Amino acid sequence: MTLVVESLVIDHGAIRAINSVSFKVPTGKLTAVIGANGAGKTTLLRGLSGLKEIKSGNATWNGESIVGKRAENLARAGIMHVSDGKSVIAELTVKENLALTGLWRKDKKDVALATEEVVSLFPILGERMSQSGGSLSGGERQMLAIGRALVARPRLLLLDEPSLGLAPLIIDQIFTTIRKFVTTMNLTVVLVEQNAMGALAIADDGVVLNLGRVVALDSAENLLKDPAVRTAYLGY
Repeated sequence: MTLVVESLVIDHGAIRAINSVSFKVPTGKLTAVIGANGAGKTTLLRGLSGLKEIKSGNATWNGESIVGKRAENLARAGIMHVSDGKSVIAELTVKENLALTGLWRKDKKDVALATEEVVSLFPILGERMSQSGGSLSGGERQMLAIGRALVARPRLLLLDEPSLGLAPLIIDQIFTTIRKFVTTMNLTVVLVEQNAMGALAIADDGVVLNLGRVVALDSAENLLKDPAVRTAYLGY
């Protein structure tokens, strides 16, 4: 199952937010999409997850077009979008939040198993099961948002700025865990990040966006070594 994005165009009001963007993400690989504020990163992810209308171009998953599909239908097809920790429902407990994406799944035994796997990835969630989502720290809410998506057993995970507003130690923990579940679960992941260094450090490949266009596309290792990318986006 490969994600193939071809000449994608997405408008945000009167602005062309994504302009003829193309890239591929092979099965079981993590591609980081990096770029400055306003580069179009979040708009790209929202287009791929059915939350934003795609004006032209195509995006296919497992050979089938995902353009024009409803977000909930894409989720049931194994494409999960994690916006950020704000998507956690504050009034529900951690346990209830985790259960949400398992409600429509028929295999309840596997839902329970998936929940156990999430707790093993994020042990702090196991300690917070009876607490409300609103009582969690920013890092814990981010872990819960990611964990809730994993309970659905996705095949393609679209992660939008998981490090936003978090302390460096928590960012390292979340990035390490993302890399771990990509490998152990054979997940395909598109990771949108302003933390370019951290994202490329755990990614297989990278896409650099600038004002809605792809300005660099290579392995993460090569992008980290590229002097132009380092100066413009990595700060050294």
